Amino acid sequence: MMRRHGLTAVAAACLLAACGGGGSDDNARGALKETPQTVATLTAAQLDTSTAASGLQALSGKARCDVRVVALNYATVGVAGEATNASGVMLVPGGTCTGPFPLVAYAKGTDVQKPRTLANPADSETGLLMAMYAAQGYAVVATDYLGFAKSGYSYHPYLHADSEATSIIDAIRAARGAASMQGIGLSGKVMLTGYSQGGHASMAAHRAIERDVPSEINVVAGAHLAGPYNLSASLRIPTAIAGVQFFVPYLVTAWQKIYGNVYTNVTQAFKLPYSNYIENLLPNPTLTYTTLVTSGTLPGAAGETPNQARDAIFQSAFLTDAQTNLNSPLYLAAKKNDLLGWSPRARTLLCGGAGDPTVPPAVHMNVAQADFTARGLSNVTSVDVDPFVQATYGPGGRAPTDPASAAFATYYGNYHGTYEPPFCHAQARAVFETVK
Repeated sequence: MMRRHGLTAVAAACLLAACGGGGSDDNARGALKETPQTVATLTAAQLDTSTAASGLQALSGKARCDVRVVALNYATVGVAGEATNASGVMLVPGGTCTGPFPLVAYAKGTDVQKPRTLANPADSETGLLMAMYAAQGYAVVATDYLGFAKSGYSYHPYLHADSEATSIIDAIRAARGAASMQGIGLSGKVMLTGYSQGGHASMAAHRAIERDVPSEINVVAGAHLAGPYNLSASLRIPTAIAGVQFFVPYLVTAWQKIYGNVYTNVTQAFKLPYSNYIENLLPNPTLTYTTLVTSGTLPGAAGETPNQARDAIFQSAFLTDAQTNLNSPLYLAAKKNDLLGWSPRARTLLCGGAGDPTVPPAVHMNVAQADFTARGLSNVTSVDVDPFVQATYGPGGRAPTDPASAAFATYYGNYHGTYEPPFCHAQARAVFETVK
């Protein structure tokens, strides 16, 4: 669920009075807390230079539009409905492109860096959004989520479906307010997408919008990419996922803050020395994925397997309980955040890669697709982009004879965060082109 990208490297309906993206009440959900600020404008030529250098242009195509990067800070709510704020970015097509534009609402992948904002033209994920969507005539809004960047929320409710959804819904409202203030024409059509954690978040928002505010937000398509939709089942897999030392402690400690009963004492779940600081480690003000490991703050040194990293940080009895006990508090928390058993009305795409070691489609995408199909939903389709990954990077990492080899480590470590995302975004845009 890491966020490296590129070919090189809601819960409840709100009263109408509180649903606006502006107005006199700066605590109304989606109200802008600050005047939107243009951070940068990139010309189509500049974008083409970047995508040509990275190799992304083969998927994105050449830019049709300039792109303006606009920082947002907006009102939203926390896990208990309490007033708070979140920040994010709006990417506005310009140059020869004129509106009204459809709006793509995007949810980012797992982030461990608390100060990071997508309102940064140098950010790799923002660059991907510019190339794939904004430079092709889509306005984009992307939230930084609760607990990041300018958000005053005290923590990030990681993989909590309801608060992910409210952050996205209120970002859409904020984007509409910013568009109104700046004379940007939006068509009213909204597409939802996100990658990794963002795939979970975008699907949660899709469900919440169609359930709670369908007349306010016209979702015409959703493309949910490599998301962990089946969290309860993922806890029962005996083999640890790549990145387990980041993602599983993140969700365990977040769900403890949300539900209060995942464990009775931090040492019940985590071994020393991690139990001394794990509850307040992520997101981190200074450490990155790399430095969390190289500093010894989290396990995962070179040559260490995901199972070894998992066993270094977690108490075995805690994990066994989640795997075997249907009344395990961790398992029950995961069930609350599964995204199965609902019926999207808009056209919906699921995307993933069969070789993904972090969010395996066999556990998530394929199960979600089967769930939708079993209820007769012909508007939901899925695509496996692994053939594209193999054609570009080779098949050597899929079934290596030597998992300890450097080649395998490179392939395995880069699949989810680097290789897979652009191919899934290309599939998403192909769907959006049919409904825009």
